[in-house]
Amino acid sequence: MRLFMFESETTRDLKAFAGDSVGSKLPARLGPWQATGVVRPDRAPPHRLSRVAIEKAIAAQGFQLWRIKTPESV
Repeated sequence: MRLFMFESETTRDLKAFAGDSVGSKLPARLGPWQATGVVRPDRAPPHRLSRVAIEKAIAAQGFQLWRIKTPESV
């Protein structure tokens, strides 16, 4: 499965994986969403995130949210 990566334009550190290239199931209240990349099936997701967990979340709800910890958010 290809993992399509997005980031929220309103919440700086909020990122998401989606199962489609337009992020049709991403939560609108946290958007707008900007596409930032794709993780091919033969590649690992960034930051050692679990591909299995991401794919399960996409199958269940259409997306997986995640955050990047920055010095300001720690």
